[in-house]
Amino acid sequence: MLEEMMPRWVPTENVNGFEICPGLYRDEGATAFQSAVNFTVHSKGAVTCELLLFHRKEPEPYAVIPFPENCRIGDVFSMMVFGLDIEEFEYAYRLDGPWKPKEGLLFDKKHILLDPYAKAVTGQSVWGKALNTGGYRARVVRNNFFWGSEKPDKIPMEKLIIYEMHVRGFTKMDKSVRHPGTFAGIKEKIPYLKTLGINAVELMPIFEFDELQGSREVDGKKLIDYWGYNTVSFFAPNTSYAASTEYNREGVELKELIRELHDNQIEVILDVVFNHTAEGNECGPFISFKGFDNQIYYMLTPDGKYYNFSGCGNTVNCNHPVVIKMIQDCLRYWVAEYRVDGFRFDLASILGRNGSPMENPPLVKNLAYDSLLADTKLIAEAWDAGGLYQVGSFPAFRRWSEWNGRYRDDVREYLKGGLWAAGAALQRIAGSPDIYDTRIRGKHASVNFLTCHDGFTLYDLYSYNQKHNEANGWGNLDGSDDNRSWNCGAEGDTDQVMVVELRHRMMKNAFAVLLCSRGTPMFLAGDEFGNTQFGNNNAYCQDNEISWLDWTRKEKFQDVFDFCAYMTAFRKRHPSITGDAGASSLGFPEISFHGEVPWKLDFSRPEIRTAAVMFAGYDNKMAKEDCVYLLMNPYWEGVWVELPQLPGGYSWHVAANTGDKKQEIYQNPVRISEERILVGPRSVIVLEADQQ
Repeated sequence: MLEEMMPRWVPTENVNGFEICPGLYRDEGATAFQSAVNFTVHSKGAVTCELLLFHRKEPEPYAVIPFPENCRIGDVFSMMVFGLDIEEFEYAYRLDGPWKPKEGLLFDKKHILLDPYAKAVTGQSVWGKALNTGGYRARVVRNNFFWGSEKPDKIPMEKLIIYEMHVRGFTKMDKSVRHPGTFAGIKEKIPYLKTLGINAVELMPIFEFDELQGSREVDGKKLIDYWGYNTVSFFAPNTSYAASTEYNREGVELKELIRELHDNQIEVILDVVFNHTAEGNECGPFISFKGFDNQIYYMLTPDGKYYNFSGCGNTVNCNHPVVIKMIQDCLRYWVAEYRVDGFRFDLASILGRNGSPMENPPLVKNLAYDSLLADTKLIAEAWDAGGLYQVGSFPAFRRWSEWNGRYRDDVREYLKGGLWAAGAALQRIAGSPDIYDTRIRGKHASVNFLTCHDGFTLYDLYSYNQKHNEANGWGNLDGSDDNRSWNCGAEGDTDQVMVVELRHRMMKNAFAVLLCSRGTPMFLAGDEFGNTQFGNNNAYCQDNEISWLDWTRKEKFQDVFDFCAYMTAFRKRHPSITGDAGASSLGFPEISFHGEVPWKLDFSRPEIRTAAVMFAGYDNKMAKEDCVYLLMNPYWEGVWVELPQLPGGYSWHVAANTGDKKQEIYQNPVRISEERILVGPRSVIVLEADQQ
């Protein structure tokens, strides 16, 4: 009975020696069945479409199969081809139609085009090696990975501790792994991630991209597009990140990594780039979208040129219905087939553009209400290269979170000694209630960060006053000049003991504040052991020791690593920080600000040397009061601070003190017998209330 219910396709005609029949019009891309392979693409402007079949690594197709008229409905071409073995061919398309550049129509049969829904891309499987066939092609992938009963518990956004990493750079210099620079290499480091205490990794772009785009040589070093923010194919993983060749099984190693991370209670967030593609502007290559429907996929000027709100040559026309569908299909694919937990959208303000900003952008809204993405994290980089800055005003539809660029700027400023920034920094630590209405946005709006891939590492933040991007070859003109950094008295590496000690303390201050802030903390891989980029704050092109994590520094910065791991565990123990505690049994407000005297902080003062934030609530799980007191002194002298009185037999205990050289962290917090405490120069103290 079951066999009778299964669809059976039979050839209806022969085209160029291949038996075919009309295909599955709603199944975009290429899908293998037992007796045939279905190929479906769409184009609004194309007059004809041809399927090209290639033997592996051969430059010319061994077969050209035009789609007959009866294999087209509307703008969709769909054809079932019989007798194909997916391991014996690669495929691409060739379309014909009008060539009218000023109208945005760029149809030309000389262009071999990649399937926009390709699940695997051939040609650049070896990192840094040029295409060996002159163009991109696709493979048909078997999506038969067995996930078993894998259904990990979703971690609430506010309870995540996100660790941003570059797949290649994370393990490329790590001699302890067997497969450096790959998905498998990350899998080998999962025990390390567990020890560190993070529970989410955010992978910089892993969609197939062209690392050789714009390659050049500077001072004898080959520079390439190392970061990968130039997508070639949105549905295909970057095959050069796999340790082994995965013909027709592309993505298996990545899926194994994700499954193993989930087994260790670590979620996976992908950094996705829908704002532009690798096709660039008028001078860029024809890879896919230009040849399928240039005037639909890109924002064009009245004369057919490309708007460049991305700063990368073109801007994807994200709010065209066809593009909306493609992006939704893409994200749904990664969630369903790869079990991805969330997405961080690069230059997400472009997603809300239709030339000019839209009040209710349909793509952003559609993603917020998509049923398959209902428990998927959506994180916006709420600005673009066209001058649109939407931190606090991104159209969130009660679903989206944001990279809080103001957290980075304000807290950096205060911690380095900008005493005038105290008021703004306290707002950021409290979850930025001045820019996020928690009644509308909830507790998950702000992703707090002091460092990310774009800018200084944490070590460099306290080792350089200025950027040092000379190695990029642009005369040190690239990269931000607004770093709010401080070199602690010496530019770059130094043997001065006092400077070195201060840098270690400043890094610990940063971790203490970041991990005691309301919102979702995120930090850059390697910050926990003082990784450096030698002052380069725009290392997008550096596929070398500038960008790769130097794991030998972990021994030198073991104290920083231990402090970071301690603070991740501390955060997890205190629901008052994350906002998950009930009302305080001591009668304290949920969040309060304090100065050198408790409950008093004069924000009208031009400079505030010492400031404190208290988080208070009742830990329902542990059935006790949960109260955390974060004391910050970015001033160059120590300050005595009076502590708030605790009723009900509670007393303050020191959990961490970056100014105490003998003991900075306390696995068993030490009770304070006095009503005040000395906060050392340029240091942070973390207290917790307890009845012991």
